[in-house]
Amino acid sequence: MRLSPSDAWAFFRILLIFNAMGCIHSIRCKPRSFRESIIVLEVNSSIDSNPTSIDESSNVVLRYRTPHFRASARVLVPPVAAKEVWTVGWIQACNHMEFYNKYGDNGMSSWELPDLRDCKTQAISDSDGVNYPWYGNTTETCTVAGPTKRDTRFTVSMNDNFYPSVTWGVPVCNSNEPQLSSIRRDQSFTTWLVAINRATAETLVLQTVRWRMRLHIQIDPDKPLGQRARLLEPVTQEQPQILGRNETIPPNAMVKPNANDAQVLMWRPKSGDPVVVIPPKY
Repeated sequence: MRLSPSDAWAFFRILLIFNAMGCIHSIRCKPRSFRESIIVLEVNSSIDSNPTSIDESSNVVLRYRTPHFRASARVLVPPVAAKEVWTVGWIQACNHMEFYNKYGDNGMSSWELPDLRDCKTQAISDSDGVNYPWYGNTTETCTVAGPTKRDTRFTVSMNDNFYPSVTWGVPVCNSNEPQLSSIRRDQSFTTWLVAINRATAETLVLQTVRWRMRLHIQIDPDKPLGQRARLLEPVTQEQPQILGRNETIPPNAMVKPNANDAQVLMWRPKSGDPVVVIPPKY
């Protein structure tokens, strides 16, 4: 079949375009890399609207449960030509922690992260302590192994909340006499949606979320059990921020120790030297 002059010129222009795109050997271009092709379709993040609940059922400890922070992302990975394995999921780090339990005029106990407290690091990993650097390894991650011939779609999700126990009595005494008078907590976290190449450790930050959990509980230790504690603030937590520009992950957020293993319980009397009640596990 012979082409007319106009058709021949059109075909020649198409060849020039593909030549400019670097596809001179084939009309079909090279597949894009994982870095170029991964698409975050949707990201959602919230903190439940219910207030912190207080449990006074024990005569040894007060327990409270904060609302849940939740994050989820829908991700699409087009066909991967290379023989690569990537894990996509959530990584979290604590970058601020105040956790004070006051015992009237006696002093206070506090859970502390020494390196964070002393400004030796920007953040401490909040991994589950097993699957570093991931927050978890169930709904929190998904692994894509190339080569693949079809699109891969998946959702990764995580949730976090606090459910601690605080002794009614001064933690350095053997007595359970109730003296706990207030609890204050203020913690901040950064949570990243990340893709990591399992072979090369190449790390792509896909989304960054910041969130904070605060509370102030007032306690009257002279009242009967079940009537002592009252949540002062906040009734509703401020909602997380999904950042428009991603933040890099500090090195400490990727490695041991995690926050649970690094924290220490201190007793800080009104007068006298501080005492380590529970040392760090790591």
